Amino acid sequence: MSEPLVEVVRGSVIEAIHRGDLAIVDSSGALLASVGDPRTKFTYWRSAAKPFQALPLITSGAAERWGLSSQDLALVAGSHNGEPVHQQQASGLLRKIGADLADLVCGAHPPLEPQAAADLLRQGEDPTALHNNCSGKHLGMLALATHLSADRGDYQLPHHRVQTAISETISVFSGVQEDAVAIGIDGCGVPTFGTSIYHLALAFARLMDPSSLSGRLPGAAEGIRSAMTANPYLVAGRGRLDTDLMQTAGGGLVAKGGASGVECVGLPGGVGLAVKIEDGATGPPPAPGGVVTTAALLQFGFLDEAQAISLSAHARPLLRNVAGQVVGKVRPVFDLVLQ
Repeated sequence: MSEPLVEVVRGSVIEAIHRGDLAIVDSSGALLASVGDPRTKFTYWRSAAKPFQALPLITSGAAERWGLSSQDLALVAGSHNGEPVHQQQASGLLRKIGADLADLVCGAHPPLEPQAAADLLRQGEDPTALHNNCSGKHLGMLALATHLSADRGDYQLPHHRVQTAISETISVFSGVQEDAVAIGIDGCGVPTFGTSIYHLALAFARLMDPSSLSGRLPGAAEGIRSAMTANPYLVAGRGRLDTDLMQTAGGGLVAKGGASGVECVGLPGGVGLAVKIEDGATGPPPAPGGVVTTAALLQFGFLDEAQAISLSAHARPLLRNVAGQVVGKVRPVFDLVLQ
């Protein structure tokens, strides 16, 4: 069983416990710190894979061909809220690559950000695929398919040239043989990848320090890192851990979470953190992944107390009832085991 990481306290009673595992790994593969058993604990990467799914856009030359900006690449690597700024960026990217809305197979859902969803409803408009938090990723896949002269109609299939290029990239960064990476289908219809939590952390370490990799991969990693850290709001948006972490760190780290309790951070110098909440609990706050991630970064010495306080909505969220009254708290209950 995974280790207890987070307690939800209502009044004086511990109402819920979220267990999980985490790893902090450097780009050489050394396990620097951990909780639980991240070498054997397995997880799908879900949307934490998006920075790596964006890399073939650069290595193939597609990003250059389509004139993709830093803002475009941040959206492709992100899971956005569907706020107006995200929808506008996605719409511009759709035009830039010469695609139609019907080409996107991700489906439509209301904006993740409550105010944006309420505004759309009040305006009497239905959400489109551009409001989907994965629309940037799908637009990137369409751009790559066109660049490769591959069929744009089935870019989501596991054996499509777009997806095989991504699978190769996942293998290189994670250090897992391609045929040993589990393949599932994500919520937006494209492949998602499964490895140990350790190998997920290693991938983020190599994203931050790709010096051991060859060809165009180091430059592509720099391109994605720079895009995400320069445009953290396009990666997620209002109230989201990934955006708030990158803004608080002042461009020093890359943060990307995924569904089912996955959160990852790449730290300067080539260090990666990967967290998996065993029960798959995610946001909106209080989300245990945010509590664990900020606590781990604080214990590891990357965040200081002032930064942790500025991230208190994620680090130490309060439990509120429907009327907004504070009725409890959510707190981390683990200590990193340094290797």
